[in-house]
Amino acid sequence: MVRRPRPSPDPNIIACAPDVPELTDYDYTLFICYVRLLDAEKEGADWREVAKIVLKADPDRDFVYAKRCYDTHLARAHWMTKHGYRHLLREADDEW
Repeated sequence: MVRRPRPSPDPNIIACAPDVPELTDYDYTLFICYVRLLDAEKEGADWREVAKIVLKADPDRDFVYAKRCYDTHLARAHWMTKHGYRHLLREADDEW
């Protein structure tokens, strides 16, 4: 059994989310952030505020960094809803 990190309410955020076809330890750690990003998108929140609050990426200080950070993490959050959850289910089955 592989021991994965637990989701963190205050994770260290990297500039670009992973773009690989499997779950990473980073994905497990950022699970809460991914949900928050999806909720904010659904509510129509301004990406700048979401980047600042959820990802700690301030577009007023570094617009390009904040936008890339937001876009890649939101894309990864969407990947989790379409593909990543299957990996979670498989890993859960392996543990039982």
